[in-house]
Amino acid sequence: MSGYFDYNATCPLHPAAREAWLETSERFWQNPSSLYREAGAARQRLEDYREEAAMRLGCEAEEMVFLSGATEANNAVIAHAAAAGWERIAVSAVEHPCVLEPAEALFPGKLLLVPVGPDGRVDLEALEAILREHRPSLVAVMAANNETGILQPWQEARQLCEKHGALFHCDAAQWIGKLKPDGLGECDFLTGSAHKFGGPKGIGFLKVPGQGRPLRWLRGGPQEERRRAGTENLPGIAAMMAAWAARETDLESAARTGLAGRQGFEEKIRQVLPEGQIIGADAPRLWNTVLLTVPAPANLKWLTRLSARGFAVSTGSACSRGAGASEVLRAMGVAEAAQGQVLRLSAGWSTTAEDWLALAEALAAVREQLSGH
Repeated sequence: MSGYFDYNATCPLHPAAREAWLETSERFWQNPSSLYREAGAARQRLEDYREEAAMRLGCEAEEMVFLSGATEANNAVIAHAAAAGWERIAVSAVEHPCVLEPAEALFPGKLLLVPVGPDGRVDLEALEAILREHRPSLVAVMAANNETGILQPWQEARQLCEKHGALFHCDAAQWIGKLKPDGLGECDFLTGSAHKFGGPKGIGFLKVPGQGRPLRWLRGGPQEERRRAGTENLPGIAAMMAAWAARETDLESAARTGLAGRQGFEEKIRQVLPEGQIIGADAPRLWNTVLLTVPAPANLKWLTRLSARGFAVSTGSACSRGAGASEVLRAMGVAEAAQGQVLRLSAGWSTTAEDWLALAEALAAVREQLSGH
């Protein structure tokens, strides 16, 4: 995995998650909604995980819903807002497509975009003006951006929403497992996805408000307090919680060593690739993420040559809404021409400083190859 730099897209399964999935599949395979004794044991295990998730976030267990991941969770929140008849909602201009697209579809002409500054962070003054003048019922600001790694001022945004009587939604898919979750449980709606921190794909969570109109997402059976019908994926939940626990045992150490490795890479890349630009270099970012512009030709040629050298990187978000310009970079005011020249480099918990420096050397070698020197 030394050459894998696409952790913001997905992570390998953590050994603890694999073990938990296998154990739960063997011991608690029954349907938690059934009434016999063994199913009751599965139900108890499910509720134990719900308690644990709430404890990690600092909220109540009854506020936690298990579902397939952040995309489903974000869609559920926006659909809930529409079903409740809320007149307007506001979302940041750098939200993930699984927030922006349902918001555009379900609130045509009623969606307010919250701008970001050149540093990629939500403009809090603009947000407060929107709250004061337009009074949206819901505001969505993600915790950390999946493309740039830039940390958003979600705590301050939540406080502004509380001040003006709006509910606050935070997509924490890139935050959970990388940074402390302190305060996240205070968000009205919060979403997370297991495969972003070493759990399996297809499982995640949604934190909902304890009061107010109850969320009703998938209809059918009475699972998840009638908020999300369908038999719960107990092995997936077990694996998610095992990965989450494993990440939080060494969170500070991983962040400290990861940041040192990233900073060493950035210092080296300024020497070997002086034409490159680090997007959001002066903004607070995830310790694992660098969004780097590279000189011509287009970034795909760089990606394929890096891949041939054993390095897996991306040309941006794996969930971009299509080829071409990035909505995130456009919102930041990055020139259109530069948007086809970006490489997203996202490391993992076991990525070393030497791995980062090897990537810098590979970028320098590709630069020489592409320039014909």
